[in-house]
Amino acid sequence: MKARITKQCMGDRNCNHLCPEVFQYDEDQLLSVVQFDLIPEKYESLVRRAAEECGADAIEIEE
Repeated sequence: MKARITKQCMGDRNCNHLCPEVFQYDEDQLLSVVQFDLIPEKYESLVRRAAEECGADAIEIEE
């Protein structure tokens, strides 16, 4: 599974709080970034949840 943050990111950091192992906040760009090219299996459910809860629909998932 892959995940990416789109330009729609509002920088509310919900994904960062939900799964800090995968999502990191870029203070310079004021948006979240994904730390992995391929999401480790143990974080997949949290990444899906973060995508569902993203108010800006800024997390895209590719299975």
